[in-house]
Amino acid sequence: MDFIIQGLVQAFKLILKGDKEVYSIALLTLKVSGTATLISLVLGVPLGLYFAVSQFRGREFLVGAVNAGMGLPPTVVGLWVALFLWRRGPLGFLGLMYTPTAMVIAQSIIALPLVAGLTMSAVQQLSPKLRLQILALGASPLQFWWLILREVRMGVLAAVMAGFGRVIAEVGASMAVGGNVRWYSRVLTTSIVLEVNKGNFALALALSFILLLISYSISYFLTVLQQRRRQT
Repeated sequence: MDFIIQGLVQAFKLILKGDKEVYSIALLTLKVSGTATLISLVLGVPLGLYFAVSQFRGREFLVGAVNAGMGLPPTVVGLWVALFLWRRGPLGFLGLMYTPTAMVIAQSIIALPLVAGLTMSAVQQLSPKLRLQILALGASPLQFWWLILREVRMGVLAAVMAGFGRVIAEVGASMAVGGNVRWYSRVLTTSIVLEVNKGNFALALALSFILLLISYSISYFLTVLQQRRRQT
């Protein structure tokens, strides 16, 4: 119990005194996870919409891959991204290994199936008659997709929250491709692991409280946005 109290007190001290390293780590955490969530949103939402309303050969296989990917272990993602970005790998010439960009790539891959799968599920809950009605009214393909997206906007917001929650909390992929380099690729989750390995539990708890605060703040903002749209 003393460790928890010490960690909470230290967390407030680090925040209030403006510890430069902690703020740098927190900012990088937001930049990496936020960018990865945005990329997964741009790619995953159209993918989920398309899979939900289209029929084509191999669709079941691809939908099964999306559903399986929702539980994809981050360490496996980190391994495969590392193999591709390693200096002798297919993309090694880009020099992205052990950089924040590599972390964004890994986290985007982790979040993408989650966003696509939840979007697809939200669309499939709509009545098929609604789609036929939209087409019967003479909507263009762009109008059709836009109207469907508007109908499932709350489900999409839930997908965004789930995707962001997963990537900001992951550690395996970030360690594998980011290297946990101080002042460069160290985020809150990898910092917590480092401090636990050093036996510095008070600081690890302090960082965990900061991570929880950031995660809750973003989730609360998206929840408020979701509930307000529900009432309109």
